Amino acid sequence: MERRTMPRALAASLLALFPLLGRAGVQADGSAPDFTLRTLGGAPVRLGELRGKVVLVNFWASWCGPCRQELPQLNRLHDTYRSAGLALLGVNVDDDPQKAADVAQRQGLRFPVLLDSNKAVVRRYDLGSMPATVLIDRDGQVRFLHRGWHDGLDATYERQIRELIKE
Repeated sequence: MERRTMPRALAASLLALFPLLGRAGVQADGSAPDFTLRTLGGAPVRLGELRGKVVLVNFWASWCGPCRQELPQLNRLHDTYRSAGLALLGVNVDDDPQKAADVAQRQGLRFPVLLDSNKAVVRRYDLGSMPATVLIDRDGQVRFLHRGWHDGLDATYERQIRELIKE
């Protein structure tokens, strides 16, 4: 019996879809679940009000080493693409908001840090790991989902952000 193999490019493309196939954090129509959370300063931010922008939502915690490693890269992406239509939201899931505030201050975060202390939003997104990053297009559709962090992932984020901004 002849064994056939799938071309590598096609296999890689299919594997890239697996995070979305699990529908984690994606509603039946492919849209991101809406939420409203308060910033460290107390102002409410509603995801649905960001329609028309490309949105990167990063879920993180102060106790997560890879999360803290990723934050400077997110600052850079925020600074680089904010004027092109990117909204970057950092959703912190610590029980104690002061821990989020301490890390945000030490890291000099320039994007909004939202507090999900009761973990209602992170449960709705069903991400399963920290950090986790969701990229949402201008129409509110989840287009990319990343679980975890590794060196070089910021280049993937950047490529995906540019792709979504061009649409």
